[in-house]
Amino acid sequence: MSASSRVQIYDTTLRDGTQGEGFFLSGLDKMRIAKRLDEFGVDYIEGGWPGSNPKDIEFFKAAAKETWGHAKIAAFGSTRRANTAVEEDPQVQLLLDADTPVITIFGKSWELQVTEVLRTTAEENQAMIRDTVRHLKAAGREVVYDAEHFFDGYKDGPEHAMATLKAAVEGGTDWLVLCDTNGGCLPTEVAEFTRIVREAFPDTLVGIHTHNDCELAVANAIASVEAGARQVQGTINGYGERTGNCNLTSVIPILELKMGREAVKDLSKMRDLSYFVDDVSNNPHFARAAFIGRTAFAHKGGMHVNAVQKLARTYEHIRPEQVGNEQFILVSELSGQSNILMKAEEMGLPLEKGSPEALSILSQVKDLEQAGYSFEAAGGSLELLIRRAIGNCTRAWKLDEYHCSFRQYQDRQRPVCEATVKLCVEDEKAYTVAEGHGVVNALDKALRKALEPIFPTVGKVSLVDYKVRILESGDATAAQTRVLIVHTDGESTWGTVGVSDSIIEASWIALTDGIDLFLQRSQ
Repeated sequence: MSASSRVQIYDTTLRDGTQGEGFFLSGLDKMRIAKRLDEFGVDYIEGGWPGSNPKDIEFFKAAAKETWGHAKIAAFGSTRRANTAVEEDPQVQLLLDADTPVITIFGKSWELQVTEVLRTTAEENQAMIRDTVRHLKAAGREVVYDAEHFFDGYKDGPEHAMATLKAAVEGGTDWLVLCDTNGGCLPTEVAEFTRIVREAFPDTLVGIHTHNDCELAVANAIASVEAGARQVQGTINGYGERTGNCNLTSVIPILELKMGREAVKDLSKMRDLSYFVDDVSNNPHFARAAFIGRTAFAHKGGMHVNAVQKLARTYEHIRPEQVGNEQFILVSELSGQSNILMKAEEMGLPLEKGSPEALSILSQVKDLEQAGYSFEAAGGSLELLIRRAIGNCTRAWKLDEYHCSFRQYQDRQRPVCEATVKLCVEDEKAYTVAEGHGVVNALDKALRKALEPIFPTVGKVSLVDYKVRILESGDATAAQTRVLIVHTDGESTWGTVGVSDSIIEASWIALTDGIDLFLQRSQ
């Protein structure tokens, strides 16, 4: 495959994705996702807007200390302000201070936005673009220029829209990215305008950034690539403002499997990445998502099942394993064993296909998922399940009981939470009490107090994230609750999950599994 056929993937999940309703990421979440994106092989990871909030500034500080195997980290911001010298614009300086190899800026391509939103002239707008790009290039950065509202701007005034691109090229931009910001264009329009830009600026690389307001974001990105675009911007699972951005989990396999265009390092990791982002952001998986959804290769009875058991491609347009998915025949009790075997091998806990242990693990995973468990962001719980099944797990402590109390002395004052834990630790009784900021914090402290005299290394472990999701919300307060807890020892990070109709029990399961896994790995 020639270098010219490769399409650069620019991920903006951590910035544009977080503008979507119900999609929230902590600083730790952003770093965990960024690492997975890097492993997956995207070319650019847009970390956020360093001028907009402290969390993004902290992300860039942490990212600067990391070693990235493939991706380049990009900071995002705008051109300089109108009638302000670029050297004096604090937002531009924050972009440079983020210390990223790539800086992406957006500018106004639509004259309506220039006159009615920026309240400046077309000439000043072009100078803002040109000056900012030139300033960032002089600082030695790769510059991606996002032409906001380009397609609407071109339809309303092609001369103005093209003049803004010319200003970016004169400034020395590395990329011209055409943005369908309102998501209202058709593939034919996107293809036509992309060709016009390619012909006007043959020496500058062109990219595409689409939104999904007409359910055409992926189609529009593909149309632009066919017309010469060499970069696609989007988000994992299509998260983003309004109806979302171009869904990378759809566009990447189309590029690679349908168009023969190289895009990422290992497409077979895509489904795991998709589920990971859903779980970390505490969102449900979309079962019917193309390529990576749970039902994308599911077949139920009758003629279809009979056919795919003989020849899968009779009802499957690609092989599921190409995107990390699997064929799911509802009558087959063996469906999914290969995923368990692969995960076990990754953990250094090899299993033999068809072995009693492998079949037992598969059965347990199915039963637990039916009960509400999810292991995509809780690899620690899956590792413990495998260890227990193969006899590679001996818990050095046994629970006698735990108790939690919650005391509120006055309205609107912070309540007092207290936890009592009784354990038997290597034949020694341990009885500890601790107060905390909430039940989980109190339980965590009491458990550590009981374990640390025998296992002092537990002191290195800290709880860094806690998420709760209500399952089957129609059951109201009797609904099952799923708790995801993330621990770290400063070197590695692992997630564990617990499910119960009691949020305290679900939290206890996830909490103790997280500590238990650390001790198992330490043996």
